[in-house]
Amino acid sequence: MNRLKQLAGKKIILAVSLIVLCLQAQAQFEPQFTQYMNNEMFINPAYAGSREHISLTGLYRNQWVGIDGAPKTQTFSAHSPLRNEKIGVGLTVLSEQIGVTKDLGVFANYAYKIPMQSGTLSMGLQAGLINHVERLEDVKTQSQYDNSFLGTPQLTVPNVGFGVYYSSKTFYGGLSIPRILQNQVDATTGKGINRVKIDYWHYYLMGGYVLPINENMKIKPTMMVKVASGAPIEADLGVHVLFNEVIWVGGSYRTGDSWSAIVQFQLTQQLRMGYSYDYTISNLKRYNSGTHEITLGYDFSFNKNKIVTPRYF
Repeated sequence: MNRLKQLAGKKIILAVSLIVLCLQAQAQFEPQFTQYMNNEMFINPAYAGSREHISLTGLYRNQWVGIDGAPKTQTFSAHSPLRNEKIGVGLTVLSEQIGVTKDLGVFANYAYKIPMQSGTLSMGLQAGLINHVERLEDVKTQSQYDNSFLGTPQLTVPNVGFGVYYSSKTFYGGLSIPRILQNQVDATTGKGINRVKIDYWHYYLMGGYVLPINENMKIKPTMMVKVASGAPIEADLGVHVLFNEVIWVGGSYRTGDSWSAIVQFQLTQQLRMGYSYDYTISNLKRYNSGTHEITLGYDFSFNKNKIVTPRYF
């Protein structure tokens, strides 16, 4: 009997934890990425056009494998400089499902680039829509006819973001606020409320540096810090090693959350593929077997005769 009580208690704790996580994701719409350095458009709109070619990136993230209703995220981004090379444009699409809720976000990105003595400073804006759906009929309840879990309410709300980004051949750094508007749902009317609320903003500070060791090896330390009002500061700290301009191997630590192993292959001059695995160190570690994330990227030039030079970020 005690064993059954312990199992029941664990299930209750897990259910409560997932509900809290889901509510946070719905209110903030701030997806989490381990390979953020390969998916920077979702964090900073000023990154648009920074790769000097048309660049496509896809990502799939399966978080906390083994927990029912845990986040599953798919993203796609495309960006390119325009022919005058001072303007970058892009498009980002994100689909994320947590439990019975699903968010679909589509954003357009614009960046203006200012050439500096040893690099480029970019300022970017993004604007788009987020569609939020709750499939309440999929919730399993003790009562077969619970009117609280009927229907499929959905809502579409706008949002905007801002960022600055500086890059040179060996260094990059950026600061951004991806979502400026606070999106809420009025419980009485079911309509969306969108307002500017500074204490809601999430600030992202990111940076990295490429240090050549010899002709066949380079080291790239990276970091991303997220600051939000009323929440602990979260930092991703990583180190990656590039061998023969082909294979990146590295690891990272996310404060209070996980350790990660990351590998990326430069399959051709234009095609790259990455994989990461997160080992959970938070209280959820007993309930899951980790997180898997896969990225796929492709760069191509306006001019077929132009060589696509290697990029480190």
